[in-house]
Amino acid sequence: MAARMGWSGQPTLDFTMTTQKIDHVSVTTQANVYFDGKCVSHNITLADGTKKSVGVVLPSTLTFNTGAPEIMECVGGSCEYKLAGSQDWVSSKAGEKFSVPGQSSFEIRVTEAYHYICHFG
Repeated sequence: MAARMGWSGQPTLDFTMTTQKIDHVSVTTQANVYFDGKCVSHNITLADGTKKSVGVVLPSTLTFNTGAPEIMECVGGSCEYKLAGSQDWVSSKAGEKFSVPGQSSFEIRVTEAYHYICHFG
């Protein structure tokens, strides 16, 4: 975050922009539905072959296992997450990302719909 002067002369903070749209992708139309519908996502493939998923986690506390490393980008709502081996819950909101190692897991706690892009690799 960088501080800048707002219209009132007071410093304001520039937050990281969330990804609003992903162009030129192939979308798998059948949804991935996990945890009795508490998490729903769609797989997308970019023109260069990069794979991602976009989805939503509804209010719940869930545990996800990872194969490949993941970067979770929040594009709406918020969550708290706890990486495997950690005792600390960390907050993440729109415009923020967190990384999860491959062959690991994380817990996610959501009290409002958490919209995300999962970047693999």
